[in-house]
Amino acid sequence: MRIEIRGRNVPVGDELSRRVHRRLEKVSRQVSTLAVAEIELHEERNPSIRESQVAEATLYLKGVTLRACERADNMVQAVNLMTEDLARQVKRHRDKRRHRRDGTRTSDEVAAQPPQPAP
Repeated sequence: MRIEIRGRNVPVGDELSRRVHRRLEKVSRQVSTLAVAEIELHEERNPSIRESQVAEATLYLKGVTLRACERADNMVQAVNLMTEDLARQVKRHRDKRRHRRDGTRTSDEVAAQPPQPAP
């Protein structure tokens, strides 16, 4: 997976870049090597906004685009929340594709189906 990190009004140093790469290792093991992740880090410069640090991710996969955006007090926490959200989305996407290929339904679909009346 190729990871592109951009900072808007925020300097992206080596430490922050390494942290983003390390947090996205879990996601990169689950997706194709052709996937592209664009990470944008920026700061809301409004004093009334307490959670001013924003981390946004866009993950381009074959046939689908996943997005995650999280806010926090500091950039490290925003990156952690964003990568957790992205990992959850990737896992859900993989499960949906796997069940579509197998022809089976997920446990959520089975639980949502009303019971059939006896004839």
